[in-house]
Amino acid sequence: MRLIHTSDWHLGRKLKGVDRTPEIEAALAEILTYAQEFEVDAVLVAGDIFDVPNPNTEAERVAYEFFYKLNQLSIPSVAIAGNHDSANRIDSLSHLLSLAGVRALGRPRIAAEGGVVNIDTAGGKLCVGAMPFASERRLLAAEDVWHKDDLEQRSDYKSLVTYVLQDLAKGFQNDAVNVMMAHMTIDGAKFTGSEAAFYSGAVYSLSGQSIPSECQYVGLGHIHRPQQVANAAPTYYAGSLIQVDFGEVGEEKGFNLIEVERGRPAQVKFQPLTCQKPLKRVECHLDHLEEHLESHRDYQGYLKFAIAVDTPPIGLADRVRKVCPQAVMVEPKLIVNTSAQTPEVKDYDRFDPIAEFQKFYSDREKNLSPDVMAAFKDLYMEFNDASN
Repeated sequence: MRLIHTSDWHLGRKLKGVDRTPEIEAALAEILTYAQEFEVDAVLVAGDIFDVPNPNTEAERVAYEFFYKLNQLSIPSVAIAGNHDSANRIDSLSHLLSLAGVRALGRPRIAAEGGVVNIDTAGGKLCVGAMPFASERRLLAAEDVWHKDDLEQRSDYKSLVTYVLQDLAKGFQNDAVNVMMAHMTIDGAKFTGSEAAFYSGAVYSLSGQSIPSECQYVGLGHIHRPQQVANAAPTYYAGSLIQVDFGEVGEEKGFNLIEVERGRPAQVKFQPLTCQKPLKRVECHLDHLEEHLESHRDYQGYLKFAIAVDTPPIGLADRVRKVCPQAVMVEPKLIVNTSAQTPEVKDYDRFDPIAEFQKFYSDREKNLSPDVMAAFKDLYMEFNDASN
């Protein structure tokens, strides 16, 4: 059996106002070509289909057109919600999407409640334990998802997620290829820096031992860097479909092509995709700006200029974009010591509101009580869940 594992499309993503959807659409069209060429039996989409819970119509068109064309090729698919997706939205569309051969799950559920997807593919029976992203707040309040006695015995987030994964594995079948698909953080995974920081932290990071060893393949979403995670079962992140932001400069993007037969561990090959608009950082001193502008005048991707200056000049961004309109970010870096090297360029896209709240007061030499921090965290989670 051949499978494609893809994730983190982030349709509707904007980089400093520039819509990345056309690049993502081109990557999905390439996946369709490979799906037909490799004669794959099913496609697994491991979450973050969209970049926001309420995507625009163009982002939705690209996603649903991909599933429609996949169905035209008689290739079924399984898709789960990520932390950027609206679980309720995906669940509400699940019956409609099933008409296009898509088994879509928005919220986590145990095997008895539909958490295990069984598909008869051209290559045989496929059994997918599907674990969408689980919000800590919602999962710990999900008394309607499984028996209350079990929930009471598993009061913390990590043990509850582990319980769900183990329960899904109980739905595996001896006469099928059995795989797990989840949107989560596994200890030891290497970040790009563009992942949602709050949903990648200690609370949400699980041990690889949480994943049942009987899985023949574990397809993960959420971390944007394609990689294998050390584990008893073959466990892989497919990574994001494009270079989402400047923390992913130089990274090759693509999908995982899986070959697996019943009862044996999967064989996995990473298949690169064409990078339509590669991201690039340009670091220079103001004195050498003109030569760097000229050398990047015809660059086909998007640029981020980090320019070392003694005093930030007026109109620097306009000066850069007059020659390089593809420069979506222009950052002056103040030189405190003239003998110092150009400051290291950092990415500030990973915003953790909990940490920033705490930092705001610590910078003012004020200590927050644990109760205040807990109240802020609960309030943030409540508003965040409401938007999903």
